[in-house]
Amino acid sequence: MKHTLSVLVEDEPGVLSRVAGLFSGRGFNIISLNVAPTLEKNTSLMTIVTEGDEQIIEQIIKQLRKLITVIKVVDMNTVKTVEREMILIKVNAQNSARAEILRIVDIFRCKVVDVSPSEITIEATGNSEKLTALINLLHKFGIKEIARTGIVAMKRSMQLS
Repeated sequence: MKHTLSVLVEDEPGVLSRVAGLFSGRGFNIISLNVAPTLEKNTSLMTIVTEGDEQIIEQIIKQLRKLITVIKVVDMNTVKTVEREMILIKVNAQNSARAEILRIVDIFRCKVVDVSPSEITIEATGNSEKLTALINLLHKFGIKEIARTGIVAMKRSMQLS
């Protein structure tokens, strides 16, 4: 089962390497990784998506907490969350297909961020299921390139703990 881990860390050189090393050294896979500074000075938030049963996830969390630069670890699967991912998709867009592509863009509430005579680049945000559905619809036009941010997640407001 996939788990999203929120890891608050001290923002210093080598932190990402130590966290990635923990995963690779134990044979765990990182499906998605996103790191960015927080409002608090000298801290960053890592959002790590990994896969494993409850025992494996528990082991990963315990090992992360042992790292000196890790301040806090939360398994986001244990709380209600808002999760989003951003994707850029470059699609073949010949004249005959442009109108249909633009209808799909509208339905999925995406943005066209670049256009050329033969291609359209689309920006979309949402949960992984929405983005997968969008990719599936655009495949018939010919996807030339995809770039994804990976998942970011926050605990929903108005819940206990």
